Amino acid sequence: MILFDWGTYNGLTKLPTASTLGMKLTEIPPYDLSRRKPEDYFENYGKVAREAFTTITAHAPYYNVVSTSRAVQETTTRAFLVALQRAKLAGAQIFNLHLGWRAYMDHRDLEEAGQVLRRLAEEAGPDTVVSVEVPYTRRMLGLWDEIRELRQMVGEDRLIVSVQLENAWLLETGASETGDFEGANSRATVDFWKDLLRRAMELSSGYLSLRFSQVIGFAIGRRILKKRVPLGKGYPDLEPLAQALAEFMVKEVREKQVPLRMHLIYTGPPETKYRDTITLYAEVMKQAVKHL
Repeated sequence: MILFDWGTYNGLTKLPTASTLGMKLTEIPPYDLSRRKPEDYFENYGKVAREAFTTITAHAPYYNVVSTSRAVQETTTRAFLVALQRAKLAGAQIFNLHLGWRAYMDHRDLEEAGQVLRRLAEEAGPDTVVSVEVPYTRRMLGLWDEIRELRQMVGEDRLIVSVQLENAWLLETGASETGDFEGANSRATVDFWKDLLRRAMELSSGYLSLRFSQVIGFAIGRRILKKRVPLGKGYPDLEPLAQALAEFMVKEVREKQVPLRMHLIYTGPPETKYRDTITLYAEVMKQAVKHL
């Protein structure tokens, strides 16, 4: 029995590298889905990936889901639908997207996002699930309660959360507003992470979808932004997260036979992504063996 599928994002030419390294998951990156690639690119992606990987996910292009301009809204929705069609050609089981920045700053943001997500869920069909990420700042859509409400609008079996763990850490500690990454790091204990994982499981169906990379922060005016960095070069610390992931996966999912298929996607910078993906997997499994 596989405890969890693991891997990173790969273009078609990099699938042999990822599979040779033993990764069991691959993600179609957003630039593949937004560029003008022929259909056979995605068909070939699926053919190669299905031979080596147990899970194929896709990351939608980085567009805001909601806009105050109806023309922009329709253009981005069509772009999402095209990206989803390409992801399905490649065999993606999960189509993941950021909801992006708020446009109206009131209830209309959630209502408009719900309409877009319903269209995506309809296009996805029975073989592909739509997932949305928790943001790192409240100025973006996708807070925990908002995802719960969106799942009620779209269908709990059709829409799930995909937790970018460092985003949830920034959001919950307030570091995305204060810039105090060091103080936030001290709060990222094993219990902190286990609480986040329980909340993720409450908004999951079929899959427990997790992502991670370490980050540093920088300010542009009053806004704190994040930058992804190689493992060991940023925040939050990996050790307590690995301990929490290992214990949670074994004790709360595997031993209780919760019907969720778990995966962990490394989303760090491309220059070190293969080395870092293996390091992330190894750190979690070194902790997991204590509970098996």
